Amino acid sequence: MKNYILTIAFLFIGIIGIAQQTPAADQQESILILGATAHIGDGTILENSAIGMLNGKIVEVTTAEAVKEQYNKTIDASGQHVYPGFIATNSTVGMVEIDAIRPTNDLNEIGEYLPHIRTIIAYNAESKVVESLRPNGILTAQVVPNRGVIAGSSSVVKLDAWNWEDAALLTDEGLHINWPRAYTYSWRIGPSSLKYNKKSYEEKIKSLGQFLTESAAYNKKANEVKHLPFAAMKNAFNGNQTVYLHANGQREIVDGIEFLKEHAIKKIVLVGGNEAHKVSDLLKKHEIPVVLSRPHRLPTEEDQDVKLPFKMAKILMDAGLLITIDVSGRMERMNTRNLPFYAGSFAAYGVPKEKAVEMITLNAAKIIGVDDRLGSLTVGKDATLFISIGDALDMRTNQLSHAFIGGRDLSLETHQTELWKRYMEKYSRK
Repeated sequence: MKNYILTIAFLFIGIIGIAQQTPAADQQESILILGATAHIGDGTILENSAIGMLNGKIVEVTTAEAVKEQYNKTIDASGQHVYPGFIATNSTVGMVEIDAIRPTNDLNEIGEYLPHIRTIIAYNAESKVVESLRPNGILTAQVVPNRGVIAGSSSVVKLDAWNWEDAALLTDEGLHINWPRAYTYSWRIGPSSLKYNKKSYEEKIKSLGQFLTESAAYNKKANEVKHLPFAAMKNAFNGNQTVYLHANGQREIVDGIEFLKEHAIKKIVLVGGNEAHKVSDLLKKHEIPVVLSRPHRLPTEEDQDVKLPFKMAKILMDAGLLITIDVSGRMERMNTRNLPFYAGSFAAYGVPKEKAVEMITLNAAKIIGVDDRLGSLTVGKDATLFISIGDALDMRTNQLSHAFIGGRDLSLETHQTELWKRYMEKYSRK
């Protein structure tokens, strides 16, 4: 009994220790941000701007000289920059807190065909990782499942909330399919080689095709017995849900797109796309957006240009494709905070700076279906934005002074800033 009580006590202390700060209160007064350089999010800039916010919405976007309304509070942002909140796509923030502790991991589902799995109900709004994203301007995220062939549905969340219900901005907006890999590396003494796994690759595609065929047949008729996986495919077939095709190689991308088109899938987004530049004409033909792999990675082929990951955004942008940035990969939850610096890296390799901003604001909002509310500093949209002392795509100058989600004034304190202040105090005493 004593051990049981001690266990409960330690768990309670642990929960208190990892709890996030209290979410911001609703906007109570009108606010005017005056004098900043406004990065609208659609590729344009407004100098000496005036951004008005009321009841969680943007009500005025003009120059400082042309302000029409009266506001209760004015923030002097002269010499600073105001941006729409950055949007992280294909993220798993809030789904895993500590990789080595299984109870904090909600990504490991059993099975291969899981369209009925929903990330939104497993999202942890009190994650310390979520808290660490806001000081870099990341205020919204698409939370994505990543296990199985059909992994389940993603949802869009606000990164300041009491719980998952409060965080939800758009639920079950997309269905995620992890396309089978056609090739594997064969590691031997000397250069590695790619091996085409024809039999297993074709068998996996056939199995996926059978599941989609049976799902389509199920959804065309009334059924007395509920089949959750089949029923969960309905919105993907009728176009109410985007299907995200996770594929990287040229063969996988082409096969995946042709497969989904054959099964009458209407809305497709490519995720990853390390070789998307080889099939840009196909992507443009079908108007398929790309959630492009982050640039801070190694090339995928031995003879590939080592700088190709940094140049990919410019190549696909020149091909006329709608693109944003994928934050998945090594230490993906922690590294999600580097999203603006990924955009900055693409900007260093040819993407115009405001187009790089657009990639992680309006482009991302369009791809995940929230551009009516987020993605640009536009009258009528949610007042989800932030003020940075300098260039938000540069880690040296991305220093936020204010951030708002739906007009709510956020605290930018985190466990990291608390530690920084603590040890600055220690060394200032010497």
